[in-house]
Amino acid sequence: MDLVSGYKGVVGLVFGNEDSSANEDSYVERLLDCIKNGKLVEDRRNAMAELQSVVAESHSAQLAFGTMGFPVLFGVLKERDDVEMVRGAVETLVGALTPIRQEKLHKNEVQPALMNADLLSRDEQNISLLLNLLSEDDFYVRYYTLQVLTALLTNSHVRYFLTVLLFFIFVETCTEAFFRLQEAILTIPRGITRLVDMLMDREVIRNEALLLLTYLTREAEEIQKILVFEGAFEKIFSIIKEEGGSDGGVVVQDCLELLNNLIRSNASNQVLLRETIGFDSLISILKLRGSTYSFSQQKTINLLCVLETIRLLINGGSEADPAKQIDKSTNKTVLAQRKVLDHLLMLGVESQWASVAVRCAAFRCIGDLIFGHRENLDALASKFLGDEPQVEPALNSILRIILRTSSMQEFIAADYVFKSFCEGNMVGQKMLASTLIPQPLSLTHAPFEEDVNMSFGSMLLHGLASSEHDGDLEISCRAASVLSYVLKDNIPCKEKVLQIEIESPMPSLGSPEPLLHRMVKYLALAFSKKGKDGKSTNSYVQPIILKLLVTWLSDCPNAVNSFLASRPHLTYLVELISNRDTTVCVRGLAAVLLGECVIFNKSTESGKDAFTIVDAISQKIGLTSYFQKLEEMQQSFVFSSAKPAQYHKSLSKTTNDSITDVEEIEDDVANDHKKEDHPMLAEMCDSQFVNFIKNLEADIRDGVVNLYSHPKNNVLVVPAELEQRKDEADVDYIKRLKSFLEKQCSEIQDLLNRNAILAEDLANTGGGGSSQNEPRPSSGSERVQIEKLKRDLLEASQRVDMLKNENSKMDNEVSSYKTLCAKIENDLKSLSDAYNSLEQANYHLENEVKALKSGGSTSSLDIEAIKAEAKEEAQKESEAELGDLLVCLGQEQSKVEKLSARLLELGEDVDALLEGIGDDMAAPDDEEDDEDDE
Repeated sequence: MDLVSGYKGVVGLVFGNEDSSANEDSYVERLLDCIKNGKLVEDRRNAMAELQSVVAESHSAQLAFGTMGFPVLFGVLKERDDVEMVRGAVETLVGALTPIRQEKLHKNEVQPALMNADLLSRDEQNISLLLNLLSEDDFYVRYYTLQVLTALLTNSHVRYFLTVLLFFIFVETCTEAFFRLQEAILTIPRGITRLVDMLMDREVIRNEALLLLTYLTREAEEIQKILVFEGAFEKIFSIIKEEGGSDGGVVVQDCLELLNNLIRSNASNQVLLRETIGFDSLISILKLRGSTYSFSQQKTINLLCVLETIRLLINGGSEADPAKQIDKSTNKTVLAQRKVLDHLLMLGVESQWASVAVRCAAFRCIGDLIFGHRENLDALASKFLGDEPQVEPALNSILRIILRTSSMQEFIAADYVFKSFCEGNMVGQKMLASTLIPQPLSLTHAPFEEDVNMSFGSMLLHGLASSEHDGDLEISCRAASVLSYVLKDNIPCKEKVLQIEIESPMPSLGSPEPLLHRMVKYLALAFSKKGKDGKSTNSYVQPIILKLLVTWLSDCPNAVNSFLASRPHLTYLVELISNRDTTVCVRGLAAVLLGECVIFNKSTESGKDAFTIVDAISQKIGLTSYFQKLEEMQQSFVFSSAKPAQYHKSLSKTTNDSITDVEEIEDDVANDHKKEDHPMLAEMCDSQFVNFIKNLEADIRDGVVNLYSHPKNNVLVVPAELEQRKDEADVDYIKRLKSFLEKQCSEIQDLLNRNAILAEDLANTGGGGSSQNEPRPSSGSERVQIEKLKRDLLEASQRVDMLKNENSKMDNEVSSYKTLCAKIENDLKSLSDAYNSLEQANYHLENEVKALKSGGSTSSLDIEAIKAEAKEEAQKESEAELGDLLVCLGQEQSKVEKLSARLLELGEDVDALLEGIGDDMAAPDDEEDDEDDE
């Protein structure tokens, strides 16, 4: 009773004055006292009936009952001695758990039914007691018990937004009731079994059991598995067959919703369904019976539910299941073997009596069925529809629906079939592209009623060219969407379609133009069409055409060259990016298209090469503004909320939805994207396309940075400074050229460095998202710095080599000078020896003269004459030799001075080298001086 007292306190806080309902509270208390302590059976029954009436009609009575009534009524349910009292108690519980509608409710008021549901579900014994009542013989006891359990589940899903913290805590507690109820049912022996057995009970009880199990299996995987092992599949299909299949009533809808709950993201249950019951019973529900093919509202709902079942089987189990792809492929194969494609084509294409919602759901299932499955792709490609002689391929029929339908949602759903057919299917793309053959002008402008006998390609080209004569871009836009799938990631198809030319509407005024140029023309026309509000009509036309062009030019240099062959194309694209009247998506896709003209441009022709495009971006848009357009597109709602290509909203309807809402189901996607101009944009920008654009954007940024980091290789203008002047020597001309080149190289490297840093900063400023956050190991500034360091290192190494060569040369010169010095020393020594010998000879002659003088005076005159003559001759000879020696010494002295200066520059110690030279000559010189003195 502590919990009840706690809730009584909460009620007092919520509703403030308790005295206002004191009388009614006391009345409920008296009734409960009579039920518990009454002596007469009739009085107790009357009190139970009165309590049931009061609780079903009054909020305050429900509140009062919640504080004190549950113990009393569950006491009655435990005794079970009076069936009428048990029946009344269960019916009273239904009233206590059923919300009462009031016109005026306080903004902070809590629903008493929600509080009572939480109170009841807190005690596991209460749930066990209710489940035991399902085995009672009384019909109404079982019926009202199922209603009590259903009310517990439905109320547990209700959330109320309260402004007071106390109420917030209270509601958070109540929302746990659903999970507590699931756990309680799981822990009670045979709890699930008793509920499944109710499916074989009387019709009213069976229907209530269906509702209860539908609520119970929404988020409880364990309960789903137990139901399947208890034979739920057999019972569900048995009820559907008994009720008439898709022509049945709301019970068929309940069965299908329960079936969907059992297999949704549950691989094991899908395997059990496939290997036990099989898919035949499911596919039989899709069969249209009767000649009129009437489609009531309920039949539409039933068909939507069974189509949802097929979609769940095609998409397999949960994402976390490692065997999901195998299960998906197996389910697709088995479904195709059971001819499900024929029934889907009947609903989507051939049965024009079906509602748009059913046709859209059928197209979605076809797309999911063929996606990534080679056998099913081939089956659809070879499928023919219609009766003789009006037989045509199924793909042609679907294309005609795309071009003709007035429903945007049907166009989107049929377009999804071609998206799935062409994704990764190069053989199928080539097959479709092979039919793209231009038709004569008479057929090009023929009305669509005459396209029955056209091939796929002729019909597609007819749709692409239809805007020329009726001024409506809607059909051309839809055909462009299909063509983008045919060209995606298929270079041969792009090259083939690049050769297609479209006839001018007036051949006398113009020659045929390439299909690529025609699509650019439509892009301009789409912007020129204004509505009354001044905005462009058909807001999805430009993005779809831009998507086609982006897909076409991707990794296709020939397409880029064809696009740039017309100069107005580049001008218009630049204006489209700069125009603020266009949407964020249009400006971003136009910027991507312009970026493709840079990174996929292989042209060397002036005015069409990548450098020209980058110059146009820099001068007419600005790099910062250009990168900002890419960033704005990435941050837009349609890109940031992109879903997988196979994602689409569930088409099943729960039993508490209004039947009339099904007629509006084709608008569900539009309601989910209120922030966007058109739902087609959300379909176009799936996760695959968004990832493709993100990767392309990163390549575009790097491409622009590389172009700013590396200039053109060709020099077009020769500066006048490079011409040789008149009367200029070749040596001076070479020196001037060398100086000029060094100056130019320095300026070019500085310019490259600045440009690379500027481009990198602009890319980082204008960029963002994933491309900005990811590391860029080869940025422009880093590359320039690395190249500069390499160049400096190379120059330093070259200078070191040059210095080494000079040092080696100087070493050789020093060695040669040392050899020369040694030779000079030898020459001086030999000259000194000759002079000494001469002196000795002169000395001997003088001695002889003296001897002759002493021998006789007669010959003195002759001796003196001879002596004088000999001395004169010796002196002349000595002077001549001395002169030669002095000249030689002067020359050698000059060489020695130059050598000494050079050795000093090289850091050699000259004094050390010259030390000791001439010491051997000191003695002869001294003797010579002594002789001169004599």
